[in-house]
Amino acid sequence: MNQDTFKKTVFVLKDSMYRFAKRILIDEDEAYDLVQEIMMKFWQRREELATVSNIEAFAMRCVRNDAMNRLKRAKVVQLYQRNLSETAVQVYDPALTKELIHQMINALPAKQKMVMHLRDVEDYDIAEICESMDMEESAVRVNLMRARQKIKGQLQKIFDYEKRQINRNG
Repeated sequence: MNQDTFKKTVFVLKDSMYRFAKRILIDEDEAYDLVQEIMMKFWQRREELATVSNIEAFAMRCVRNDAMNRLKRAKVVQLYQRNLSETAVQVYDPALTKELIHQMINALPAKQKMVMHLRDVEDYDIAEICESMDMEESAVRVNLMRARQKIKGQLQKIFDYEKRQINRNG
């Protein structure tokens, strides 16, 4: 694989890889570093990449695996859970719905968070998510459904609360 082919097939994936890494790792700098490291590995092994049938799915799988390894090594999961319990108590402003949804997505279990990001943010097909995450189609669909139901339920509770507050004060 020459430089032009690499740019056209692999390098064009860097933005979606970054967004996916950021969704998993939360930290922008760490997500950027992870994507840079993966791109370096891909360049060093560009001849082997030529044999990969779906480079995009392979790249997303590499991002997921490396990101999960970083989380395990740094024990970010424990810190994340502590922060999650603190943010659950906060009162939300309806004008910050997008921010609220991102926080809710970040609070989902890892598989649900990754599946929801790939489907609803990156607009991947179910088959592509299956390949990227090395999961069965039914597992992807179940995780996506559960993630969406959880987000919908949480939003409904918040909006119902806000509606009650408006009715009391109005």
